[in-house]
Amino acid sequence: MSMYRQLWIALIIGTLLALAGGLLATTLSARSYLQTQLELKNIDNATVLAQALSLRAVEPVELELSIAALFDSGHYDAITLVDPRGKMLVERRGAPGHSGVPGWFMALLPIRPAPGVAHIASGWKQVGTLTIVSRSQFAYHTLWNSTLQMIAVLAFSGLVAGYLATLILRRLKRPLDAVVEQARAIAERRFVTTPVSNVPELRQLSVAMNSTVVLLKSLFADEAERLEAIRREANTDALTGLANRHHFMQQMGEVLAVEDGAHGSLILLRLSHLADLNRQLGHKATDAMLAAIGERFDAQAQLHADGFAARLNGSDFALVLRGAEPHAVAQALLAGVAGEVVNRGGSEAPVYVGIGKIQYGLNLGALLSQVDTALAAAEAQGVSAVREELPLNIAEAPRSAGEWARLIERSLEQRWVRMASFPVVDMAGNVVHRESALRLMFGGEWFPAARFLPIAERLGLTTRLDLVAVTLGLDELAGDATLPGLAVNLSARSVQDPQFRQQVLELIGARAAVARRLWLEVPESGVFAQLDAFRVFCEALRASGCRLGIEHFGRHFKQIALLHDMALDYVKVDGSFIRDININGGNQNFLRGLNSIAHKLGLQVYAEGVSDVAELNALDALGFDGATGPAVQDLAQ
Repeated sequence: MSMYRQLWIALIIGTLLALAGGLLATTLSARSYLQTQLELKNIDNATVLAQALSLRAVEPVELELSIAALFDSGHYDAITLVDPRGKMLVERRGAPGHSGVPGWFMALLPIRPAPGVAHIASGWKQVGTLTIVSRSQFAYHTLWNSTLQMIAVLAFSGLVAGYLATLILRRLKRPLDAVVEQARAIAERRFVTTPVSNVPELRQLSVAMNSTVVLLKSLFADEAERLEAIRREANTDALTGLANRHHFMQQMGEVLAVEDGAHGSLILLRLSHLADLNRQLGHKATDAMLAAIGERFDAQAQLHADGFAARLNGSDFALVLRGAEPHAVAQALLAGVAGEVVNRGGSEAPVYVGIGKIQYGLNLGALLSQVDTALAAAEAQGVSAVREELPLNIAEAPRSAGEWARLIERSLEQRWVRMASFPVVDMAGNVVHRESALRLMFGGEWFPAARFLPIAERLGLTTRLDLVAVTLGLDELAGDATLPGLAVNLSARSVQDPQFRQQVLELIGARAAVARRLWLEVPESGVFAQLDAFRVFCEALRASGCRLGIEHFGRHFKQIALLHDMALDYVKVDGSFIRDININGGNQNFLRGLNSIAHKLGLQVYAEGVSDVAELNALDALGFDGATGPAVQDLAQ
């Protein structure tokens, strides 16, 4: 069949579907309108008649005559009056009338308006309950005529459109591929623009399609910006724009709980004598100074991957660093904050800084206690100082980089590698897939990924680890046909390596049937840091059948517009937004909007780190497709 005929058939089908959809929508709307009007008429007539009869003392005969006079007008199917004890006082019912409308049409689009009900009273005494049902034959007649007129208009429009389409399609054979590809991309929720065609007939179409894509991107961007404002309002300090204490605690809880979280440091800075500075400088100047301090913390967080900053209270600021030397950063912050005070005309105020080590599995309270001890040691000196408290468990202090490298290399060579997995379920409790986590054996003990991934990242070993993880994932899928899917986490560094991408394609190509149940996901921070490389990775794997997604999603939500052309399958929302979601109204509004936008992009949305049943129960109303976390694991067991 020629391309022309295929396009023509597609146009006919599309036009018919559009016309049928328009006809159905218009007819249903008209029926709803007529039914609503009849209901209002029933209520109005019942109310008016009841009020008229209640204004004067009425006898039973007068009641019956008044109701009969109204019923004989021919506009009602039934009028009844029942006394307070349920006894029928007056009843008038009309015989079914003929409206000239086919019976199948009335059966297909029934108009059943609610009756109008009103009470008749004589002084303080209730006489009875009046019920009025208007005759619907007139409405059926109006609906039938409007439907016939709409069919005629749509049919004429369809014929005109078909004729014009025939004229246009004769000149579209060669340049049409670009437009068809763009339409296909929109159907796949990929909003891409194409060069404007040189063919006069296609130029306007190309411009219109591109304008539509730009408009859709703009709409998504505007909605993302609105939701970002909601997220900021719920999770950030209004003065500095940094995370507030509540959200900081949620983020720290997630950092300490996730296996692929890198080790790092927590820096806590306290500006002493803030109340004295406020009296000395004035409220506005002090707020400006605190905002400037917040900018310094935010700048440091932006300089280091996965870093984030927070204002815990009036004078306390916190900074989390991953894979960076904390002492130099702490000294820079100390000097910068002290300088801000002096430069703004304040008297010199001590600045105290405490540092603690972040380790996977460490209790949040223990970490804060560790940093508070370091901060107290700095305060004890009475002058600006930086102090670090050693890890609470000295036996788990990091080894040297060289020793870690030898341990990782040996584990890979000896194949002391295995995968642990955790269930991801839909909102009905069915397992959608399992999320895997890499384990390496060191000295006879299996270590979780959080213990070795940070050093592997610095040593450039993540590509080897990720290839091993993909291989093990494919092996597990091949060995268990009942497993619906298995998710493998990949690092951003691996995704930007062309050789790694090629090796993954070869692994998947060799086991194409199994790969259709493979889910590959990359952390959000890595995606937006290496966006071009991730786009290439998505393009390369699009035809493989495996699913692609983003984990720890939400902190960079305002950049969601950059994902329009990647045809991703899902995102997993970071657990810091899920903690206490059942009582956090701000995050509920943010996540409800996030789900709405993500679903419009064709993405499934899963919640990470669900810790209890209350959080799990709150997710369904917010539009989530599924969840994972301790609460899900407990239910699965």
